[in-house]
Amino acid sequence: MDILASLGAAGTAAVITVTGTHPIDVVKTRLQVSGTGNGGRNYKSLGVFGTVKIVASEEGVAAFWKGIGAAWLREASYTSLRLGLYAPIKTALGVTNDSHFMLKFGAGSLAGAIGSVAGNPFDVLKTRMMATEGATPKIGNVASIIMKDQGISGFYRGIDANIMRAMVLNGTKMACYDTIKGKINESGAVPKGLATNFVSAFSAGFFMSITVTPFDMLRTRLMNQPIGADKLYNGALDCLVKVVKSEGPLALYSGFIPVWARFAPSTTFQLVIFEIVKPMFGIKG
Repeated sequence: MDILASLGAAGTAAVITVTGTHPIDVVKTRLQVSGTGNGGRNYKSLGVFGTVKIVASEEGVAAFWKGIGAAWLREASYTSLRLGLYAPIKTALGVTNDSHFMLKFGAGSLAGAIGSVAGNPFDVLKTRMMATEGATPKIGNVASIIMKDQGISGFYRGIDANIMRAMVLNGTKMACYDTIKGKINESGAVPKGLATNFVSAFSAGFFMSITVTPFDMLRTRLMNQPIGADKLYNGALDCLVKVVKSEGPLALYSGFIPVWARFAPSTTFQLVIFEIVKPMFGIKG
């Protein structure tokens, strides 16, 4: 029951948070798929603010919430598991607040890997919908197209990159959050409670952006690439090699600013809301 309560609290916090941060994810996705040969606009040359301006003027403000339905489903599956399973996994592995950083990282990575497998189909739908220019596609129509063209396997495109991303993301996020929170509590520099949670989560979001952006970029390319003869990449490693070779190493950090702009508030509010709603689910500590 403790696990179910933890999953419920994590899912609630995640769905609330993603509703507010989704527009940043749309901008990030447009920047990352730019130049992949899909026939779309070269958003990379426009930059963050240019992309925002073009999307708003040509597609309307509502375009910044393209794929929000898939995003809600993703958060209810992926994030509820990677965030909600962290504490139970720590307990099962005997990891405590005083344990080494890498043990916390391992617990977070395992929770992230489990969550990514459950959430990958919704990740594919969300990515395809956010990258679509013009009229906002319906989630059912996008799912039908993927099923017709690619079958079930189409919903697991980019799964290798997604698992790696989720492991690095959740490992960094939860280990940094736990470690920073512990150091703050020891020093007494910040009042315990909401203020400590806020500072710890915001700091974790910064470090998470640095470690995750390359994996996020590869995942987005793999999930949004054409199929059949026009297929661009054969897995995460092939995508990595081709991107670095044709666009340079810095291309792996395409969309870093919106990634950071998304992770900073999303990590902060997600973890803070998680702490707030835990008592509502009967979770202590």
